[in-house]
Amino acid sequence: MIREFSSADVMFIVLAVRWTLILSAVAFLGGALGGLLVALARTSGRAPLRRAAAGFIQLFQGTPLLMQLFLVYFGLAVIGLPIDPLVAAAAALTLHASAYLGEIWRGSIEAVPSGQTEAATALALSYPHRMRHVVLPQAMRVATAPTVGFLVQLIKGTSLASIIGFTEVTRAGQIVNNATFQPFLVFGTVAALYFVLCWPLSLAARRLEARMRLAITR
Repeated sequence: MIREFSSADVMFIVLAVRWTLILSAVAFLGGALGGLLVALARTSGRAPLRRAAAGFIQLFQGTPLLMQLFLVYFGLAVIGLPIDPLVAAAAALTLHASAYLGEIWRGSIEAVPSGQTEAATALALSYPHRMRHVVLPQAMRVATAPTVGFLVQLIKGTSLASIIGFTEVTRAGQIVNNATFQPFLVFGTVAALYFVLCWPLSLAARRLEARMRLAITR
């Protein structure tokens, strides 16, 4: 039975924001850890590690996120390991984020002047100490703006988790639309919520990028 789009429907969609934020936070934190490992492997002096990290990046950057969600959720079920939609979405998005953040941070590490690494080597600092005390602190400044920009893309990417039944903002909108058949109002509300979540982060990324360019020109 078709009914009107009500304030209760709006509240249902708004409350689903918490699941979007939870999924985004889990995927970003997991992706940050994985991305750091990938970036360090990509810039290490060991060829097998570099090749393995490059293969990982090519795999997850070269395939659609939707397919990755399908493979994790339905693939595990096929082999007799059913998985909760939240866990499946978090796992797929974490792997996705690891590949992209790893490449972003690899570029940031390589952007640090080679003279810094040479000076640290001359001081007899080991590789872990060179990365921790010399390279990574400088690379973080370069990586901040693109990392925040990627977080915006990750938040929007969580909408694909609706395809495996995870009830975040987009899925909540689909449920309400199926009952009201008012897609303009329903998905207009969904779009407004994504804008509220992502616009401040996009603005912060632009400001950080502008600040970094200013610091470089000085």
